[in-house]
Amino acid sequence: MIEVMPVSLAGQLVVAISSRALFDFEEENRVFEAADDRAYMQLQLERLESAARPGVAFSLVRKLLAFNAAGESAPAQQRVEVVILSRNDPVSGMRVFRSAQHYGLPVQRGVFTRGESPWRYLKPLAANLFLSTNEADVRSALAAGVPAARVFPQSARASDAHPDEVRIAFDGDAVLFSDEAEQVYQRAGLDAFQSHERERAATPLAAGPFKPLLLALQRLQHEPAGTMRIRTALVTARSAPAHERAIRTLMDWHIEVDEAMFLGGLPKGAFLREFEPDFFFDDQTGHIENAAPHVPAGHVAAGVTNA
Repeated sequence: MIEVMPVSLAGQLVVAISSRALFDFEEENRVFEAADDRAYMQLQLERLESAARPGVAFSLVRKLLAFNAAGESAPAQQRVEVVILSRNDPVSGMRVFRSAQHYGLPVQRGVFTRGESPWRYLKPLAANLFLSTNEADVRSALAAGVPAARVFPQSARASDAHPDEVRIAFDGDAVLFSDEAEQVYQRAGLDAFQSHERERAATPLAAGPFKPLLLALQRLQHEPAGTMRIRTALVTARSAPAHERAIRTLMDWHIEVDEAMFLGGLPKGAFLREFEPDFFFDDQTGHIENAAPHVPAGHVAAGVTNA
């Protein structure tokens, strides 16, 4: 009898992603919405030998998986696992795996639920991130404590200017941090917000839904991985004096970000265009809509603005 050794994803950065977030299935999705799922399944089967075009999160996934490759100073090691977690049916899932193989993406695990919500499988995966185009699935994942974002399929694709660097941009309040300060702003306005943050500059903010992902990225950054690097940015509507509490909170968490943009309400899109992230996370749809023409973007349905 062949003895099968137990397999574990422990210690890896686990990204769960829907098929529409990884690949451009918008044309096929229109068939799904216009007919029943059997027409969609038939179309996917007919296109089995045709690789789908890269989707919004393709660059992020490709670069993260590159951390598993060997380099001059580091042996090959499984640091990142990407799992397809999709409402697709198993037949359509064949095309997802074929497309991943076409682009050289070492994706080997997937869960396909044919219309049912797949978010409950995030727990056994111990996922560090869930990306999906389905808002209900994203909200369920966030409620379960998993960092999650709704991918905007119409977002621009990532720049190819930084092939050896994963670039990720985060909003602050209700994303990296709790929405404590945002609640003050929504209830009493900007002056009250600034006063609240000035008085509490030395008091760290509570964690937001994406703090665990930022921690996981920092651990990945500190492990030898050939030529791959991670560059992070905090892109926030905060301005001085409210900037200090954000910085001190990150210091208290022993987390470093490479860039911080305190924009004081300026539109974020133009700044993100210059940073060229592989993905941007924000809790406000207005910021995502401003960013999406320039960079891959996802909405984090958390905090008071998404109640």
